[in-house]
Amino acid sequence: MDRIRIKGGNALNGEIPISGAKNAALPLMAACLLTDEKLTLLNAPWLADVGFMGELLRSFGVETSYVRGPGFGEGGRWELTAKNIVNTTADYDIVRKMRASFLVLGPLVARFHRAKVSLPGGCAIGARPVDLHLKAMEALGTEIVLDQGYVLASAPNGLTGARIEFPFVSVGATENTLMAAASAKGETILANAAREPEIVDLGRCLIAMGAKIAGLGTSTIAVEGVSTLHGTTHAVLPDRIETGTYAMAAAICCGEIELTGTSADLIGSVIPLLQAAGTTISPTHMGISVKRNGGRPAAADVATEVFPGFPTDLQAQFMAVMATARGMSHIKETIFENRFMHVPELLRMGAEIEVAGDTAIVRGVEALKGAQVMATDLRASSSLVLAGLAAEGETVINRVYHLDRGFECLEEKLSAAGAEIERLTE
Repeated sequence: MDRIRIKGGNALNGEIPISGAKNAALPLMAACLLTDEKLTLLNAPWLADVGFMGELLRSFGVETSYVRGPGFGEGGRWELTAKNIVNTTADYDIVRKMRASFLVLGPLVARFHRAKVSLPGGCAIGARPVDLHLKAMEALGTEIVLDQGYVLASAPNGLTGARIEFPFVSVGATENTLMAAASAKGETILANAAREPEIVDLGRCLIAMGAKIAGLGTSTIAVEGVSTLHGTTHAVLPDRIETGTYAMAAAICCGEIELTGTSADLIGSVIPLLQAAGTTISPTHMGISVKRNGGRPAAADVATEVFPGFPTDLQAQFMAVMATARGMSHIKETIFENRFMHVPELLRMGAEIEVAGDTAIVRGVEALKGAQVMATDLRASSSLVLAGLAAEGETVINRVYHLDRGFECLEEKLSAAGAEIERLTE
């Protein structure tokens, strides 16, 4: 099993290219099922989760082709053609690898009027049930039966538009319903819809495919169903979580990094916190400049929120920065109930953190110490990388397959900016 070894203490300087967003690419790939014409996705990252989605689509009969970009971190090109679909069953063996596989439910029912999709099961960072997905599909006219761990979905007469009010904001349920509604008969209203940039990106791609959608980026999305969608070419938006993670790498390590191919607008809730911690952030013609000169960061409090609030996917990374800060910070997690699993590993590196319910109290230390640590999930993995970059001595991170799910060419990008980091392959 691969590990990552880091010798900490180096300032980071230079350019880091930001890849296309994984959380945008996955629903965009599922959207290929809505048409028999080719969907081409540019700026697509090459990640384990993206590979799993490609595997799932091929099991349906989708013709897929992926060409990587010419350099590390440069987006690749997916070509997806769902013309000759031979199967509408998403098997457990594939769905269990990645929860986003459940996003094929809406497109399959919309176009083929049936689907059999494995329930994705639990998750290390929280239950994340799919009941909102199923209730939305039922509202559109789908008959749902649960049988031996599978969702059996049927809509023999097609889908019909409806008003759907989500009881709480759900990114996945919004995406699944948006794709299903694009070809439903009549109008669908999604109330209390998620507003994330990835949903806006999906909506823009659907519009380019012929969908009629209004209200993207707001909590109320209106969809007027169309009878047929067609192929298109669409560029995946930059990854805001990767953008925020590397901005925090500059904050914890000092130096100056230019994050290219991204935008400050994607991390609007993050910038004030990093500025409060003593980091200078400014736009450039290529992206964002992130700079911090010497000294320890200043402590700052934060609570995770649904977009446009501070993202839960950056909570662990921000905690690593606060572990080295001057003073005490409070980090409140409001999205997932089990998302402090990185705390014991940061403690192994000398951090001083107490967890009280949904809040972590972080007392910054002058220096973290390198140690053997173990990744528990994707975002926890990246927090340990940041801690290792700043720590004295050597840090070895085990179970880094989590990182491969969400960070493209991480070691190459950080090495090019001056970090001493390498992958150990056994």
